[in-house]
Amino acid sequence: MSSGGKIWAVLQHREGRIHRMGWEAVAAAQELAARFGGSAEAILLGGADIDALAREAAAHDLAAVRTARHPQLSSYTPGGYATTLGTAISAEQPDLVLFPHSYQSVEYVPRIAQATGAALIPEAISSEGSTLESLVWKRPILEGKLHARVRVNGGGPALVTLQSGAFSADSRRRGACEVRPLAPLASVAIDTWREILGVEQAGGESVDLTKAEVIVAVGRGVGGSDKLAAIEALARALKAEIGASRPVIDSGWLPRDRQIGSSGQTVAPKLYLALGISGAIQHLVGMKGSGCIVAINKDAGAPIFKIASYGIVGDLHEVVAAMLAELAPS
Repeated sequence: MSSGGKIWAVLQHREGRIHRMGWEAVAAAQELAARFGGSAEAILLGGADIDALAREAAAHDLAAVRTARHPQLSSYTPGGYATTLGTAISAEQPDLVLFPHSYQSVEYVPRIAQATGAALIPEAISSEGSTLESLVWKRPILEGKLHARVRVNGGGPALVTLQSGAFSADSRRRGACEVRPLAPLASVAIDTWREILGVEQAGGESVDLTKAEVIVAVGRGVGGSDKLAAIEALARALKAEIGASRPVIDSGWLPRDRQIGSSGQTVAPKLYLALGISGAIQHLVGMKGSGCIVAINKDAGAPIFKIASYGIVGDLHEVVAAMLAELAPS
């Protein structure tokens, strides 16, 4: 183990693709390892068909990609992941294990913490500290209205799930590393107490905004559902999804699956266009991890401007019309 500690980043994957939040965990592990002089490793669980994913992960600046292969890990089950990772953590005692904060990790990471006696910090958004042992993590509480600062007491591994967008997947460093086994699984009894029969999008046709690279989001300032036509045209021109703040949803101007914020979806697109959104904390916690935030609001004092990459003070409908004119085919 290096003097700065051993940090693991667990990769979430499905249908042959590593989830964006898995790459965010890799970026976080690389950042912390560089800050404290430690080593960062990516952890990949799966069946015999994970060679391509392992090669993809190995094209990064890591100490290693560690793989656990077993027929019962071919698809995700909470018991399989908890048993395998719990065994590996107990055997190798990493200082810090980073997970995406997702529907999967919410199921199985608390079981690992219980089984191994490790500390658990859920949905972290940032950290500060001069050493790995003294890290203070910040996480939202009370639906994002407040942030708690949390530190692990005592030794042993710490398990941290990272909120979507807390770290940028695009900031991960490329490179090359070896692929080697995580731990012998021959003697490990994989827990199969529950089987996942399938994964469906909530609401059948509901949109998954977490996958969008460009989002055009509207707030109360749009004025009403009858004012959305031009914004929908802008979204089409930008190949974007449409999102909204809670007042828009509560007013019935857009369906519930378009809501972004503490009681909606948490997103981290490359471009986030905020139209008529004032920037209440409940909305900001759902989108502040976006790569580039462009805010348009007639109120120059709107809180959204404090986190925006670019701000435009003016009538959003006039600005949208100007954008459409620029984007129109010549």
